[in-house]
Amino acid sequence: MIYMKNLTKTYGRARGVTDLTLHVPAGSCFGFIGPNGAGKSTTIRTLLGLIAPTSGSAEVMGLDCVRDRTAILAQVGYMPSEAAFYPEMRVSQVIRLSADLRKKDCRAEAAELCRDLELDTRKKIRELSLGNRKKVSIVCAMQHRPRLYVLDEPTSGLDPLVQRAFWSQVERRRQEGAAVFLSSHVLYEVQRYCDRAAIIREGRLVVEGTTEELDIENRFFDYYEGRAVQ
Repeated sequence: MIYMKNLTKTYGRARGVTDLTLHVPAGSCFGFIGPNGAGKSTTIRTLLGLIAPTSGSAEVMGLDCVRDRTAILAQVGYMPSEAAFYPEMRVSQVIRLSADLRKKDCRAEAAELCRDLELDTRKKIRELSLGNRKKVSIVCAMQHRPRLYVLDEPTSGLDPLVQRAFWSQVERRRQEGAAVFLSSHVLYEVQRYCDRAAIIREGRLVVEGTTEELDIENRFFDYYEGRAVQ
């Protein structure tokens, strides 16, 4: 579903990501781990064609991230780390607009997601807390049931009950064959819910493998506290 080979993105002299090579198969839930500034969001935006790579290549569902970015965005469920919506629109209007842009009737799926996430669709966006805006973003990313979900810090700001409902939705889709690629700061979530994971440090991949073979928390702190070398 995702294939990166030597993917590099720089911003002038500033570092983005360097020589990333990763493979995310269908039916996988892949955790992409690193602190702020490590390059997680840069990787995601490059994959989706929102920014252009400096060198290397990436394919999403067999589509080139530069040449085919419109087709990729049409087929992926993308959730950015910071969701921005028209503040005077009601939640129901935002969700319907998202479905209409994809020319799909997502009402039944949206209703189930809103119920599971305890999202009040009558409120205006400007009335919502950070956590409730996150819920709107989740619904918009999931309601059309894509084959691939790309989720940037999806559970930040969610309370524990809503987090559980979110992961239940993710697992259901994964079992149906969809792939999930998500960035996260929450190490235990990656260990529990993802089947594969990678740790990125200063824009470079330092370790990748199954969560069964990786001790995510200890491995993460080994790299970031200097107990392991790249």
